[in-house]
Amino acid sequence: MAGNDKKSPSRWRLIVVGGHTRSIGKTQLVCDVISAFRPANWIAGKITQYGHGVCAQNGENCGCAPDEHVCAINWETQLLRAALQQTIEAGTTELRPVIVESNSLLQFLKPSLYLAVVDPGKEDFKDSARVALDRADALVLRGSSHTFPSRGPAWVKLPPQLLRERPWVSQGEGEPLPEPLRLLVQRMLEGPASVWI
Repeated sequence: MAGNDKKSPSRWRLIVVGGHTRSIGKTQLVCDVISAFRPANWIAGKITQYGHGVCAQNGENCGCAPDEHVCAINWETQLLRAALQQTIEAGTTELRPVIVESNSLLQFLKPSLYLAVVDPGKEDFKDSARVALDRADALVLRGSSHTFPSRGPAWVKLPPQLLRERPWVSQGEGEPLPEPLRLLVQRMLEGPASVWI
């Protein structure tokens, strides 16, 4: 990829949003970050094993995405690479920030910022999340506020020290981006780009 070309090295500001299971508001958090920082002109993506060939708008196959899984991955990868390449070719001094929903991406790079979404009301816990959770720069807690004790989680699948060691915020569905997260993202956007893609 051009971003790794030794003749024109490109460094990016990259946020990765992950979480322990499906349907806990990871995509919503990506949308909240983009909405809170619209002038940043984000490049956004989602890496998932579910939903290939299914439209995110209505949940049905509408022909906007390939049906075959391998094809879909290649197609999505091509779209993300094309967006990154267009940004590089535009010759701007500042590359657009990238935000991607994925736990698995953390196996391949260290993002500028990793936000992990956690909902103690959901039992499922992805292996990719279990491996990545301790790398989170901040936790975003979903679900009802009574499930989050102030001195640590009652939820046994979340390591007890995690809430003590990591900054965390509670954000309900439809609530604006909490101020501590806004500040983390703002610092990342104002700081040096450091991620090779």
